[in-house]
Amino acid sequence: MEETKIMEFTLNVLSVVGVWPPDSWSSSKRAMYNVYSAFITFMLFTFMIPQFLDIILNVTTTDDFADTFYILLAMVMSCFKMTNLLFNRKNIKMLKTILSERPFIPVEADEMEIRRKYDISIHQKTFWYTVMAEVTLGCIAMTSFLTDFRKGHLTYREWTPYNYSETVFCVIYVRQLVSAAMGAMVNIACDSMICGFILHVCCQIEILECRLRKVALNQKNLRMGECVHQHDCIFKYAFMINEHFKQIITIQFIVSMLVVCSNLYQLAKVTLNAESFPLMLYTGSMLTQILIYCWFGNEVKIKSVQLAANIFEIEWLKLDKNSRKDLMIIMTRSLVPIEFSSAYVITMNVDSFVSLLKTSYSAYNVLQQMEMA
Repeated sequence: MEETKIMEFTLNVLSVVGVWPPDSWSSSKRAMYNVYSAFITFMLFTFMIPQFLDIILNVTTTDDFADTFYILLAMVMSCFKMTNLLFNRKNIKMLKTILSERPFIPVEADEMEIRRKYDISIHQKTFWYTVMAEVTLGCIAMTSFLTDFRKGHLTYREWTPYNYSETVFCVIYVRQLVSAAMGAMVNIACDSMICGFILHVCCQIEILECRLRKVALNQKNLRMGECVHQHDCIFKYAFMINEHFKQIITIQFIVSMLVVCSNLYQLAKVTLNAESFPLMLYTGSMLTQILIYCWFGNEVKIKSVQLAANIFEIEWLKLDKNSRKDLMIIMTRSLVPIEFSSAYVITMNVDSFVSLLKTSYSAYNVLQQMEMA
């Protein structure tokens, strides 16, 4: 399988947001692409900074704070992800290249089919995640156009140190929506890429199981020592993914908890109508954003532990003494699951997602009590 086919659609999304220039481009095209990357980064930061200043200089009530806080957090997350991805370009390329080298590269037809299955799965998940995010953004933009724009209000609060005319208002209004769309795409690209690499860990475990069955049947002159080496490489690869993106995962957990808490507070104070619908969609999108990290992290954990149980299903009795010892090494190491964590504190699994919801709800109750006091 060619290297360029690995996570092809996901990497195309990265290219759209200015992070992944095509390898075939000349130096002049790459220079233009760097300008494009700088423009997107500029748009993100010029959307985030006025919102931060608005909270510092203008906000006086809890409601005004909640109106600005949730989108400010989202833009802080987008800016951080964009910066992190730009600095991690070489590491992203390295993680992609490793999948096309031994022992990870699929050799036989059945191994290639496993890789193809996971690449299709990553493609589909990236596509539907993109659709969900853009539909949410489209609903927010449409609702804002039918309400805020007609009243001369911006979609999002921000600090403006001048009295703007109708023309300037339109420019700021469009700039906000464009920046929000760029921020959404950065989140889509980053989340899909990290989860894609995590799914490839599952893919490699499945390929390893396939090779272990071949060793037991003495096919293709495979040796058990090669499988032990591949199992060790899978652990190292998972560690590299966690090491390069642990900051993103950590901040994503914190931001998601704060945004969900803030949005619950807002939803509790408004009636269910067309204007509250975008906020509900946004809250759902934010929950989905952290859920995919927890869900796929949980999938890797389960699959890495199940490897030991699946080994018993192969014809291990036919193996010689040395091969059985190697098999015991794999089984013993499989007792310790592969886990992704945020700063080595919170592990990415379904239990962590439930804990995040409970923490958000507890914080929401505190806000409610403070409001009533």
